[in-house]
Amino acid sequence: MRELTYTGRRKVEWREAADPAVRSAQEAIVAPVAATTCDVDSAILAGHGFIDPPFALGHECVAQVTDVGTEVTTVAPGDLVVVPWSVNCGTCENCRNKLTAHCTAVPHMAMYGAPIGGSWGGLFSDLVRVPYADAMLVPLPGGLDPVVMASASDNWSLSWRLVAPHLRARPGARVLVIARGSIGLYVCDIARALGASDILYVDPDAEHRKLAEGFGARTAEVLEPAKHGFDLAVEATGRVDQLALAVSSLAPEGICESAGNHFRPGELPLLDMYLTGVTLRIARDNVRAHIPDALALAASGTVTPERVVSHTLDWEDLPDALPEGHLKPVFVREVRRDH
Repeated sequence: MRELTYTGRRKVEWREAADPAVRSAQEAIVAPVAATTCDVDSAILAGHGFIDPPFALGHECVAQVTDVGTEVTTVAPGDLVVVPWSVNCGTCENCRNKLTAHCTAVPHMAMYGAPIGGSWGGLFSDLVRVPYADAMLVPLPGGLDPVVMASASDNWSLSWRLVAPHLRARPGARVLVIARGSIGLYVCDIARALGASDILYVDPDAEHRKLAEGFGARTAEVLEPAKHGFDLAVEATGRVDQLALAVSSLAPEGICESAGNHFRPGELPLLDMYLTGVTLRIARDNVRAHIPDALALAASGTVTPERVVSHTLDWEDLPDALPEGHLKPVFVREVRRDH
Protein backbone atom coordinates (compact mmCIF):
# COMPACT_ATOMS: atom_id res chain seq x y z
CA MET A 1 0.00 0.00 0.00
CA ARG A 2 0.93 3.69 -0.11
CA GLU A 3 1.20 6.32 2.62
CA LEU A 4 1.10 10.02 1.79
CA THR A 5 4.34 11.19 3.38
CA TYR A 6 5.35 14.70 4.40
CA THR A 7 8.97 15.10 3.31
CA GLY A 8 9.63 18.82 3.74
CA ARG A 9 8.10 22.28 3.47
CA ARG A 10 5.28 22.12 0.90
CA LYS A 11 6.38 18.66 -0.16
CA VAL A 12 4.48 15.39 0.06
CA GLU A 13 4.82 12.13 -1.86
CA TRP A 14 3.44 8.61 -1.95
CA ARG A 15 5.72 6.09 -0.25
CA GLU A 16 5.27 2.36 -0.27
CA ALA A 17 4.61 0.56 3.00
CA ALA A 18 3.61 -2.96 3.99
CA ASP A 19 -0.12 -3.66 3.97
CA PRO A 20 -1.39 -3.60 7.56
CA ALA A 21 -2.98 -6.76 8.90
CA VAL A 22 -5.16 -7.53 11.90
CA ARG A 23 -2.79 -8.38 14.76
CA SER A 24 -5.30 -9.03 17.53
CA ALA A 25 -8.94 -9.93 18.03
CA GLN A 26 -9.82 -6.30 18.82
CA GLU A 27 -8.36 -4.71 15.69
CA ALA A 28 -9.73 -3.56 12.35
CA ILE A 29 -8.29 -2.52 9.01
CA VAL A 30 -9.97 0.40 7.24
CA ALA A 31 -9.60 2.07 3.86
CA PRO A 32 -10.15 5.85 3.89
CA VAL A 33 -12.79 6.89 1.33
CA ALA A 34 -12.96 10.63 2.15
CA ALA A 35 -9.96 12.28 3.81
CA THR A 36 -9.24 15.94 4.45
CA THR A 37 -6.68 18.24 5.97
CA CYS A 38 -6.92 19.29 9.59
CA ASP A 39 -6.23 22.97 10.21
CA VAL A 40 -2.91 22.03 11.84
CA ASP A 41 -1.85 20.21 8.66
CA SER A 42 -1.59 23.61 6.99
CA ALA A 43 0.96 24.65 9.61
CA ILE A 44 2.86 21.38 9.16
CA LEU A 45 2.93 21.78 5.37
CA ALA A 46 4.16 25.35 5.77
CA GLY A 47 7.08 24.08 7.82
CA HIS A 48 5.89 25.35 11.20
CA GLY A 49 5.59 21.99 12.95
CA PHE A 50 7.99 20.73 15.62
CA ILE A 51 8.57 17.23 14.22
CA ASP A 52 11.16 16.57 11.56
CA PRO A 53 10.02 14.82 8.36
CA PRO A 54 9.47 12.33 6.89
CA PHE A 55 6.24 11.00 8.35
CA ALA A 56 2.83 9.80 7.17
CA LEU A 57 0.29 12.62 7.10
CA GLY A 58 -3.42 12.90 7.79
CA HIS A 59 -5.76 12.45 10.73
CA GLU A 60 -9.25 13.23 9.43
CA CYS A 61 -11.26 10.73 7.40
CA VAL A 62 -14.32 8.61 6.90
CA ALA A 63 -13.21 5.08 6.02
CA GLN A 64 -14.65 1.75 4.97
CA VAL A 65 -13.94 -1.26 7.15
CA THR A 66 -12.12 -3.99 5.21
CA ASP A 67 -11.25 -6.53 7.92
CA VAL A 68 -11.92 -7.06 11.63
CA GLY A 69 -10.62 -9.23 14.45
CA THR A 70 -12.71 -12.03 15.88
CA GLU A 71 -13.85 -10.06 18.95
CA VAL A 72 -14.95 -6.89 17.15
CA THR A 73 -18.73 -6.47 17.54
CA THR A 74 -19.64 -2.87 16.65
CA VAL A 75 -18.46 -2.72 13.03
CA ALA A 76 -18.12 -5.14 10.13
CA PRO A 77 -16.45 -5.17 6.72
CA GLY A 78 -18.21 -2.75 4.40
CA ASP A 79 -19.28 -0.32 7.13
CA LEU A 80 -18.49 3.38 6.78
CA VAL A 81 -16.89 4.75 9.95
CA VAL A 82 -15.33 7.87 11.40
CA VAL A 83 -11.76 7.24 12.55
CA PRO A 84 -10.83 9.46 15.53
CA TRP A 85 -7.45 11.15 15.30
CA SER A 86 -6.12 9.84 18.64
CA VAL A 87 -5.53 6.20 19.48
CA ASN A 88 -7.42 4.99 22.55
CA CYS A 89 -8.35 1.68 24.15
CA GLY A 90 -11.73 2.60 25.61
CA THR A 91 -11.19 0.64 28.84
CA CYS A 92 -8.43 2.34 30.87
CA GLU A 93 -9.45 4.77 33.60
CA ASN A 94 -8.82 7.84 31.44
CA CYS A 95 -10.84 6.44 28.55
CA ARG A 96 -13.70 5.50 30.88
CA ASN A 97 -13.65 9.14 32.06
CA LYS A 98 -13.83 10.29 28.40
CA LEU A 99 -10.20 11.49 28.40
CA THR A 100 -9.50 9.55 25.23
CA ALA A 101 -6.56 11.76 24.16
CA HIS A 102 -4.81 10.60 27.34
CA CYS A 103 -5.26 6.83 27.03
CA THR A 104 -2.79 4.98 29.25
CA ALA A 105 -2.82 1.76 27.20
CA VAL A 106 -0.75 3.40 24.45
CA PRO A 107 2.25 5.75 24.54
CA HIS A 108 1.48 9.33 25.55
CA MET A 109 -0.13 11.39 22.74
CA ALA A 110 -0.50 8.42 20.36
CA MET A 111 -2.17 9.65 17.19
CA TYR A 112 -2.49 9.35 13.44
CA GLY A 113 -0.79 11.84 11.14
CA ALA A 114 2.41 12.47 13.12
CA PRO A 115 4.94 10.15 14.80
CA ILE A 116 3.92 11.16 18.31
CA GLY A 117 3.39 8.37 20.84
CA GLY A 118 4.57 5.78 18.36
CA SER A 119 4.23 5.32 14.63
CA TRP A 120 0.56 4.75 13.77
CA GLY A 121 0.64 5.99 10.18
CA GLY A 122 -1.62 8.59 8.65
CA LEU A 123 -5.17 8.70 7.36
CA PHE A 124 -4.01 9.78 3.90
CA SER A 125 -3.04 6.12 3.38
CA ASP A 126 -4.54 3.37 1.27
CA LEU A 127 -5.08 1.24 4.39
CA VAL A 128 -4.96 1.98 8.13
CA ARG A 129 -4.75 -0.30 11.18
CA VAL A 130 -7.11 0.57 14.04
CA PRO A 131 -5.90 -1.21 17.21
CA TYR A 132 -9.12 -0.88 19.26
CA ALA A 133 -11.95 -1.07 16.75
CA ASP A 134 -14.91 -1.19 19.14
CA ALA A 135 -13.56 1.66 21.26
CA MET A 136 -12.45 3.92 18.43
CA LEU A 137 -14.58 3.53 15.32
CA VAL A 138 -17.91 5.37 15.08
CA PRO A 139 -20.35 4.18 12.40
CA LEU A 140 -21.38 6.98 10.05
CA PRO A 141 -25.15 7.51 10.39
CA GLY A 142 -27.16 6.76 7.28
CA GLY A 143 -27.86 9.84 5.20
CA LEU A 144 -24.64 11.64 6.11
CA ASP A 145 -22.26 12.24 3.22
CA PRO A 146 -18.71 10.92 3.88
CA VAL A 147 -17.33 13.96 2.04
CA VAL A 148 -19.14 16.38 4.34
CA MET A 149 -18.16 14.41 7.45
CA ALA A 150 -14.53 13.75 6.50
CA SER A 151 -13.58 16.22 9.26
CA ALA A 152 -15.57 14.44 11.99
CA SER A 153 -12.34 12.73 13.08
CA ASP A 154 -11.19 16.05 14.51
CA ASN A 155 -12.17 19.55 13.36
CA TRP A 156 -15.97 19.13 13.09
CA SER A 157 -16.28 17.27 16.38
CA LEU A 158 -13.78 19.56 18.10
CA SER A 159 -15.82 22.55 16.95
CA TRP A 160 -18.91 20.98 18.52
CA ARG A 161 -17.06 20.66 21.83
CA LEU A 162 -15.73 24.23 21.69
CA VAL A 163 -19.18 25.78 21.64
CA ALA A 164 -22.11 23.36 22.15
CA PRO A 165 -21.66 22.57 25.89
CA HIS A 166 -21.21 26.28 26.67
CA LEU A 167 -24.37 27.30 24.80
CA ARG A 168 -26.24 24.58 26.66
CA ALA A 169 -25.07 26.11 29.95
CA ARG A 170 -25.47 29.72 28.77
CA PRO A 171 -28.40 29.91 26.33
CA GLY A 172 -28.16 32.89 24.01
CA ALA A 173 -24.50 33.56 24.80
CA ARG A 174 -22.51 36.08 22.78
CA VAL A 175 -19.70 34.30 20.91
CA LEU A 176 -16.41 35.65 19.56
CA VAL A 177 -14.50 33.54 17.02
CA ILE A 178 -10.92 34.44 16.07
CA ALA A 179 -9.79 31.96 13.45
CA ARG A 180 -7.75 31.16 10.36
CA GLY A 181 -9.24 27.87 9.13
CA SER A 182 -12.20 25.50 9.11
CA ILE A 183 -12.63 25.27 12.90
CA GLY A 184 -13.79 28.87 13.22
CA LEU A 185 -16.33 28.46 10.42
CA TYR A 186 -17.69 25.23 11.89
CA VAL A 187 -18.00 27.02 15.25
CA CYS A 188 -20.02 29.82 13.63
CA ASP A 189 -22.38 27.29 12.04
CA ILE A 190 -22.87 25.37 15.28
CA ALA A 191 -23.23 28.51 17.42
CA ARG A 192 -25.95 29.87 15.13
CA ALA A 193 -27.81 26.54 15.13
CA LEU A 194 -27.66 26.30 18.93
CA GLY A 195 -29.00 29.78 19.62
CA ALA A 196 -26.08 32.18 20.12
CA SER A 197 -27.49 35.70 20.31
CA ASP A 198 -24.47 37.28 18.59
CA ILE A 199 -21.47 35.87 16.72
CA LEU A 200 -18.46 37.94 15.72
CA TYR A 201 -16.00 36.19 13.40
CA VAL A 202 -12.52 37.70 12.99
CA ASP A 203 -10.30 36.58 10.11
CA PRO A 204 -8.11 38.52 7.62
CA ASP A 205 -9.26 36.22 4.79
CA ALA A 206 -12.15 37.83 2.88
CA GLU A 207 -13.46 34.51 1.52
CA HIS A 208 -13.58 33.03 5.00
CA ARG A 209 -15.45 36.09 6.27
CA LYS A 210 -17.98 35.70 3.48
CA LEU A 211 -18.58 32.09 4.52
CA ALA A 212 -19.00 33.13 8.14
CA GLU A 213 -21.57 35.74 7.16
CA GLY A 214 -23.52 32.92 5.55
CA PHE A 215 -23.63 31.30 8.97
CA GLY A 216 -25.16 34.44 10.47
CA ALA A 217 -21.98 35.93 11.93
CA ARG A 218 -20.86 39.53 11.96
CA THR A 219 -17.32 39.72 10.64
CA ALA A 220 -14.19 41.80 10.98
CA GLU A 221 -10.75 41.65 9.41
CA VAL A 222 -9.08 42.45 12.73
CA LEU A 223 -10.28 42.87 16.30
CA GLU A 224 -9.41 46.11 17.98
CA PRO A 225 -8.13 45.79 21.57
CA ALA A 226 -11.13 46.71 23.70
CA LYS A 227 -13.59 45.28 26.17
CA HIS A 228 -16.27 43.60 24.05
CA GLY A 229 -18.23 41.64 26.66
CA PHE A 230 -18.43 38.23 25.00
CA ASP A 231 -19.55 35.24 27.06
CA LEU A 232 -17.48 32.80 25.01
CA ALA A 233 -14.40 33.32 22.85
CA VAL A 234 -12.93 30.67 20.55
CA GLU A 235 -9.36 31.17 19.31
CA ALA A 236 -8.14 28.94 16.48
CA THR A 237 -5.13 30.76 15.05
CA GLY A 238 -2.11 29.35 16.88
CA ARG A 239 -0.98 32.92 17.57
CA VAL A 240 -0.57 34.03 21.16
CA ASP A 241 -1.31 37.68 20.33
CA GLN A 242 -4.71 36.59 19.00
CA LEU A 243 -5.33 34.44 22.06
CA ALA A 244 -4.55 37.51 24.18
CA LEU A 245 -7.16 39.49 22.25
CA ALA A 246 -9.69 36.71 22.77
CA VAL A 247 -9.31 36.56 26.56
CA SER A 248 -9.29 40.36 26.77
CA SER A 249 -12.66 40.50 24.99
CA LEU A 250 -14.59 38.47 27.56
CA ALA A 251 -17.30 39.57 29.94
CA PRO A 252 -16.78 38.86 33.65
CA GLU A 253 -16.48 35.11 34.24
CA GLY A 254 -16.29 34.55 30.48
CA ILE A 255 -14.81 31.42 28.91
CA CYS A 256 -12.10 31.17 26.27
CA GLU A 257 -11.50 27.96 24.32
CA SER A 258 -8.20 27.83 22.46
CA ALA A 259 -8.00 25.33 19.59
CA GLY A 260 -4.83 26.78 18.11
CA ASN A 261 -1.56 24.84 18.07
CA HIS A 262 0.81 27.32 19.69
CA PHE A 263 4.21 26.36 18.34
CA ARG A 264 5.66 29.78 19.26
CA PRO A 265 5.89 31.42 22.71
CA GLY A 266 4.14 34.63 23.72
CA GLU A 267 2.55 36.49 26.61
CA LEU A 268 -1.00 36.67 27.93
CA PRO A 269 -2.57 39.54 29.93
CA LEU A 270 -2.68 37.51 33.12
CA LEU A 271 -3.56 40.35 35.49
CA ASP A 272 -6.47 41.42 33.29
CA MET A 273 -7.61 37.81 33.08
CA TYR A 274 -7.45 37.55 36.85
CA LEU A 275 -9.46 40.73 37.38
CA THR A 276 -12.09 39.67 34.82
CA GLY A 277 -12.36 36.12 36.10
CA VAL A 278 -11.51 34.34 32.86
CA THR A 279 -11.63 30.59 32.34
CA LEU A 280 -9.12 29.53 29.67
CA ARG A 281 -8.88 26.05 28.23
CA ILE A 282 -6.04 25.03 25.90
CA ALA A 283 -6.23 21.32 25.17
CA ARG A 284 -5.77 18.45 22.79
CA ASP A 285 -9.31 17.31 22.18
CA ASN A 286 -10.73 14.09 23.61
CA VAL A 287 -12.58 13.76 20.35
CA ARG A 288 -13.88 10.18 20.55
CA ALA A 289 -16.13 11.11 23.46
CA HIS A 290 -18.21 13.57 21.44
CA ILE A 291 -18.05 12.33 17.84
CA PRO A 292 -21.55 10.80 18.24
CA ASP A 293 -23.04 14.12 19.44
CA ALA A 294 -21.31 16.01 16.64
CA LEU A 295 -22.62 13.53 14.06
CA ALA A 296 -26.11 13.78 15.51
CA LEU A 297 -26.04 17.56 15.09
CA ALA A 298 -24.82 17.16 11.51
CA ALA A 299 -27.71 14.78 10.82
CA SER A 300 -30.28 17.14 12.37
CA GLY A 301 -30.51 19.40 9.33
CA THR A 302 -29.89 22.54 11.39
CA VAL A 303 -26.27 22.95 10.30
CA THR A 304 -24.57 23.07 6.90
CA PRO A 305 -20.95 21.83 7.28
CA GLU A 306 -20.86 21.06 3.57
CA ARG A 307 -20.39 24.79 2.93
CA VAL A 308 -16.92 24.62 4.48
CA VAL A 309 -15.73 21.93 2.02
CA SER A 310 -13.85 23.93 -0.60
CA HIS A 311 -13.75 21.19 -3.25
CA THR A 312 -13.30 17.47 -3.82
CA LEU A 313 -10.47 15.74 -5.66
CA ASP A 314 -9.64 12.22 -6.68
CA TRP A 315 -7.53 10.18 -4.26
CA GLU A 316 -4.81 9.87 -6.89
CA ASP A 317 -4.43 13.67 -7.01
CA LEU A 318 -3.09 13.73 -3.44
CA PRO A 319 0.64 14.25 -3.94
CA ASP A 320 0.20 17.20 -6.28
CA ALA A 321 -2.93 18.84 -4.88
CA LEU A 322 -2.48 18.69 -1.09
CA PRO A 323 -0.03 21.61 -0.61
CA GLU A 324 -2.27 24.12 -2.43
CA GLY A 325 -3.60 25.56 0.81
CA HIS A 326 -7.34 25.39 0.16
CA LEU A 327 -9.61 25.69 3.18
CA LYS A 328 -11.02 22.15 3.31
CA PRO A 329 -10.24 19.97 0.28
CA VAL A 330 -11.60 16.43 0.51
CA PHE A 331 -9.87 13.59 -1.34
CA VAL A 332 -12.27 10.85 -2.35
CA ARG A 333 -12.15 7.32 -3.66
CA GLU A 334 -14.94 4.91 -4.50
CA VAL A 335 -16.74 2.99 -1.77
CA ARG A 336 -16.53 -0.73 -2.41
CA ARG A 337 -19.89 -2.51 -2.79
CA ASP A 338 -18.67 -6.13 -2.70
CA HIS A 339 -18.87 -6.70 1.06
